[in-house]
Amino acid sequence: MSYQELKFPEKSLFLVTGGAGFIGSNLCEAILEMGYQVRCLDNLSTGKQENVDLFLENERFTFIKGDIRELNTCLEACEGVDYVLNEAAWGSVPRSIEMPLYYEEVNIRGTLNMMEAARQKGIKKFVYASSSSVYGDHPLLPKREGQEGTLLSPYALTKRVDEEYGKLYKKLYNLDTYGLRYFNVFGRRQDPNGAYAAVIPKFIKQLLHGERPTIHGDGKQSRDFTYIENVIEANLKACLAPEEAAGQAYNIAYGGREYLIDIYHELAHALGKEEEPEYGPERAGDIKHSNADISKAREQLGYEPEWDFERGIQEAIAWYRENL
Repeated sequence: MSYQELKFPEKSLFLVTGGAGFIGSNLCEAILEMGYQVRCLDNLSTGKQENVDLFLENERFTFIKGDIRELNTCLEACEGVDYVLNEAAWGSVPRSIEMPLYYEEVNIRGTLNMMEAARQKGIKKFVYASSSSVYGDHPLLPKREGQEGTLLSPYALTKRVDEEYGKLYKKLYNLDTYGLRYFNVFGRRQDPNGAYAAVIPKFIKQLLHGERPTIHGDGKQSRDFTYIENVIEANLKACLAPEEAAGQAYNIAYGGREYLIDIYHELAHALGKEEEPEYGPERAGDIKHSNADISKAREQLGYEPEWDFERGIQEAIAWYRENL
């Protein structure tokens, strides 16, 4: 069943934190298209005003400019809400190594504020973004929940702590929390700009503009690239998941494995470019290989991703051609 067919009670209200960001704005859009109400909370530190502007004329959408580091803001945002999709966070492994204190404030304290606000306001389901980075240096492939290694970055640590709080809030307060370990999400509205931009939009932009992209390392690192539509499905199905599935974390991916150098050549070919990439040093904190076992999410959340890498990358290329 695709997520468009999912049914929630009439007039259900979803709070999407980080709703002006890449994943958050796509969640807002999908929920509005399904006919439900969306409240977006974002301080626009990494999210974009133009992503919010897309929805301002929709009477079922409201925007709060606010920060999850402020508990009172979180409490106000949760008033009358049925479901919380907590996407507000700072991403990027390399940036977290440079700014560990800031990541602690936003990703740990901010998420804890949201869980506490959700508890106090009687939220039905609290779904939050985790990350495949929690697997650290564990060599097992595919990655399976419960088999995590030593963490390699402050970003990974913040996501692991969020998961531990998610377990506690279910055990102590019976708040139904669901952690979604995203694996290399890509798709429309993902920002291609800046030193910490994700690799797919960055490569596409550089190739379109005649620049030579740089691959950090030898290009033989592999990733389970996951199209945004699969992530939307996972969030909405978590909102309908049984109580027994709460207090846990789930791999959210397609279950494939793509090598970075192959991605580069596929993008270059699709865009009619022949330049070879440049190679730079490996980045600290990066995991060499990432590939997900999604059986737990399939069994407990009903997650059935429909978008493989090939289908997703064609959609992404078409979107960036129109919007860059």
